Amino acid sequence: MNIALKPIKPKRISDQVFDQLRELIFRGELKPGDKVMPERDLSQTLRVSRTSVREAINKLVAMGILEQYQGQGTFVSLPAGAQKKSALALAMESQQASLKDLLEVRMGLECNAAALAAQRAVDKDLRFMEKSIEEMRAEVASGRLGTEADVAFHMAISYATQNPLQVYLMRHFYDFLFFGIRENLARLYEIPANIDTILKQHQMIYEAIGCHDVRRAEAAMRGHIQFVLDFVQERQLDIGQG
Repeated sequence: MNIALKPIKPKRISDQVFDQLRELIFRGELKPGDKVMPERDLSQTLRVSRTSVREAINKLVAMGILEQYQGQGTFVSLPAGAQKKSALALAMESQQASLKDLLEVRMGLECNAAALAAQRAVDKDLRFMEKSIEEMRAEVASGRLGTEADVAFHMAISYATQNPLQVYLMRHFYDFLFFGIRENLARLYEIPANIDTILKQHQMIYEAIGCHDVRRAEAAMRGHIQFVLDFVQERQLDIGQG
């Protein structure tokens, strides 16, 4: 029997460091502008060589996820800076895409993500979803918009798909959606009734995924994104409007 098999390659230490740091950033544990632990401290904490840490950091810098400043250290890139490097931002501009177009793409990506998450989510994923909902409630109660907690919720769902490409796409998507056009989406969050609705929708999605109910999770996500899309269409908002 001729079956094409390939030797198993052990994952490099630097790649494992890269994965851990990227997950902390993508999940929002390390936020834009936060300073990253120095190489020496990271190597001691992770029990790996400084060379492995340096390789991981250099890779994240090359991707625009981290920024280094001489004599100051390494920081998580601000979304405004990341947007300049984003292929998504360039594609949006070149194709003259609208905010409606963007949300329609989000509909496809995230409904599929919710369905996959309902199949594959583990306890860790569910804890991150629950934590983000709690953080959003706390942010709103403090008079803030809670957009970062909102992003963290959707990123938790992306991680629950166990698909690294889904995670990567959604992170860049949200950098653009929540920061590149923040002024427009801020209007959605400035209406208290809308925030209550979004929190309820997040709770419904979370519960469906927790029950591993694929159809209910997909339907709950579809309803959530349609709510945002309806708001955009009713207000006739578009990219670039203030």
